[in-house]
Amino acid sequence: MFSTAQSRLADYLRGFEIKTRVVVRFFLSRMEGVILGWIALIALASLPRMLFPITPVRDLGDLAEIVLPYACIAIAPIMGYRFAMHRFGRDLQCKDGTAAAPITSSERYSGKSGANYGPYGFMASLLVGILLNVPFRAFEFLLSVPAMNSNAPAWGTTLFHVMAFDVCLMSFLYTVCFVLALRTIPLFPGMLAVVWGIDITMQFVIANAVSASPHLPADVAAAVSDILQGNIKKVLISVAVWLPYLLLSRRVQVTYRRRSALA
Repeated sequence: MFSTAQSRLADYLRGFEIKTRVVVRFFLSRMEGVILGWIALIALASLPRMLFPITPVRDLGDLAEIVLPYACIAIAPIMGYRFAMHRFGRDLQCKDGTAAAPITSSERYSGKSGANYGPYGFMASLLVGILLNVPFRAFEFLLSVPAMNSNAPAWGTTLFHVMAFDVCLMSFLYTVCFVLALRTIPLFPGMLAVVWGIDITMQFVIANAVSASPHLPADVAAAVSDILQGNIKKVLISVAVWLPYLLLSRRVQVTYRRRSALA
């Protein structure tokens, strides 16, 4: 019975890895399409906020104060992707644009080590989770923070701007982490840990900035506190789930850390 269960588990894991290889190949070859889809999605989702702000729009300056944060939110992950690909991805691309073999002659592994190389299996789940941080944070902002310009009270414009900045910064950084993981760059595990720390720190920065604003309504303060605490909890859950994997996984050791040792 035990051997049967073990065989079924092995079959499931092999099937799961095959599926994740399809996902990784999709990201390697279809990111331009993903970017176009992101632009269309965020533009449509932001349109009601831009058309119906809670503060009056008297001139182009007022309109720009509302539109620019949403434009930055749309562009930030694209900039993160372009930056990371320019900095880290070029050496892993063939001339025809397809992904090159990610290991050099000095990094050839055999047997189990070779089978564990690449961002597949559970590593692909982490890859997808990192990328999903971008739309989740953006849509959380769209749903929880109304559009405001300088005609709003000081606490309103502060809230709008610092939370928009948080979405832009974290979208940029998480997209960089996504590229590092996808391209099997040895910097990935350490970079992800740093980004987790920045994410938590930003929640305290937002809390201090908003709480320092004069005449902050108590109900707004409570709502912001709930959002920030929720963001911190989500990061801590990610750390609790994925940090042991990054430290102990054979695949991570082979794909990222052993490459780093050989560099």
